[in-house]
Amino acid sequence: MVECPLCNADIDVEEDELDEGDTLSCDECGATMTVAGLDPLELEADDEDDVDEDDEDFFDEEDEDDEDEEEDEEEDW
Repeated sequence: MVECPLCNADIDVEEDELDEGDTLSCDECGATMTVAGLDPLELEADDEDDVDEDDEDFFDEEDEDDEDEEEDEEEDW
């Protein structure tokens, strides 16, 4: 039996059937987690609100492009 790392509820799955990278979902708290390791079994909670650094750079560049376009539009008036 696997235990949710967030709420400690039992997750009904056979440990020997898991592979690294598999995704699990907790019926109790709704958390989604990924199997990070098998020996010992290690689960990482997936946090969809987290943005990795590469994504932050992407969003920053988009914001800068939007500002440049707005300045160009203002100059046309």
